[in-house]
Amino acid sequence: MRQVEGKLSGLKPSEIKALERIYRRKIPPQEVITKELARYMTELSRQIRRQIGIIVDRNGEICFVIVGDSKEIVIPDLSRWRRGRGRLRGLRCIHTHLKDEPLSQDDLTDLALLRLDLMASIGVDERGLPSTFSMAYLLPPNPEGELWRVENYKSFYDLDLDFIEFVSALEDELEKSFTAYEVEGRERAILVSVVPKRSNYPVEDALEELKELAETAGLEVIGTVVQRVNELNPKYLMGSGKAKELMMKALQTGADIIVFDQNLTPVQAESLSELTDLKVIDRTQLILDIFAKRAHTREGKLKVELAQLKYTLPRLVGRGVAMSRLMGGIGGRGPGETKLEIDRRRIKERIHRIEEELKEIASSSVQRRSKRKKAGVPVVSIVGYTNVGKSTLLNALTNSDVKVENKLFVTLDTTSRRLRFPEEREIIITDTVGFIRNLPKDLLDAFRSTLEELYDANLLLHVIDVSHPRFKEQMEEVESLLRRIGLGEKPILRVFNKMDLIGEEAARRIAEKYGGVAISAVQKEGLYSLLQRIEEILWGTRTLKEALASS
Repeated sequence: MRQVEGKLSGLKPSEIKALERIYRRKIPPQEVITKELARYMTELSRQIRRQIGIIVDRNGEICFVIVGDSKEIVIPDLSRWRRGRGRLRGLRCIHTHLKDEPLSQDDLTDLALLRLDLMASIGVDERGLPSTFSMAYLLPPNPEGELWRVENYKSFYDLDLDFIEFVSALEDELEKSFTAYEVEGRERAILVSVVPKRSNYPVEDALEELKELAETAGLEVIGTVVQRVNELNPKYLMGSGKAKELMMKALQTGADIIVFDQNLTPVQAESLSELTDLKVIDRTQLILDIFAKRAHTREGKLKVELAQLKYTLPRLVGRGVAMSRLMGGIGGRGPGETKLEIDRRRIKERIHRIEEELKEIASSSVQRRSKRKKAGVPVVSIVGYTNVGKSTLLNALTNSDVKVENKLFVTLDTTSRRLRFPEEREIIITDTVGFIRNLPKDLLDAFRSTLEELYDANLLLHVIDVSHPRFKEQMEEVESLLRRIGLGEKPILRVFNKMDLIGEEAARRIAEKYGGVAISAVQKEGLYSLLQRIEEILWGTRTLKEALASS
């Protein structure tokens, strides 16, 4: 006999047996609940003075019998019953209300977060018989923004509903509303930023950048949410009520994933995930996902894996032993802790092996850089914010074919090319991983060896997208990071790229203001002036023009 879920303490063995007998019942698929079962539940509920609930599938099989207290029941883990996009879970919850009260806010929240077919309550009168009846079901997206509809009946016996016909029609409507906006093969994302009210955090700029990251990762952004709070909640980042509202909105709009601009602590990530079946990730995880797709060399792949493992390790936490109202319960107890420790140990061992392999690769890189030094070949490294055209510039200067896309983080692996000047001079020019606002520490640590190329550089070409509305902030972010990693004293030449997008005159004015050079790497305009400036910095005042004239 299957066990009854919930608060069993204080119940007599005979009462528990009476609850267990509910499992033997079967409800015809077309009925919400039979009159006989409803009466059995209300009489027993009146007897034990506690709410009694059942979870029923579409075949009429009773999956769970739940006993609560006088005010609520706690729904056990339903994750075995997975749902598709736009689909319901295929389960309904019917429970008793001792004081004849209508559905509570918690009942409606559970309906939405768990994507139940139906949430229903049966009132219990003073004789223990069914009295009132309330039911609620989800609605497709609508102009009024309503998530659900509640129907109240003065008498349980007034209910006249073909359940299978009803739920099939409802699910058809839900699916239609989602497929109308669906882009094949892409996950749908809602972006979220939670900031203190007194903060001067640039929310709009940050969300715009997060949107670029999401699209680079292959997500379809279907909405953004900004939540301003008095202070950040250590458990949910925002208040628990607002967190539930967010999850319900995401589910109603057919989202697959929620992306937070703020990095989530392990506790916050776990708590938010417990509220929903949707994937909940933060900005760091999104960047890691992009890096994983973009890495091509053995070194690049190892660095991404290392960053992912270091991010994952502190987030390997066991689930609570108590049932949460939504998704807790069975699955958080017993031998799981042993497996957790095994997972942690394996991750630590893998981190150690990757770090050792990266040391060997770094040693080879040091030898290559040492040979360059001995040969006296100057090194020029291209740096800059992600997606400003660094690889395009490398291709334009060296007639090479480094991969170029209008997406973030296309380049992860350091690329080096030779560039010849007159008088048999040459330089090594390298392209490096793009920088970004608040570059996560794990990523910075993992790619430190990539950035080590910069320490041997004789000149840094700081490429800036002059057409970007926030180019100044991006420029300052990059140079601030360079100072933080000890490269603030290196000679830097600012290269204002994409002048073709704002006009040559405007770009040159900006370049003069910041002591740089204006170019268009894609149109190969302004490269002659850039090469002149590089030569002046590396070899003194004799210009490229003079060298060409004397050759």
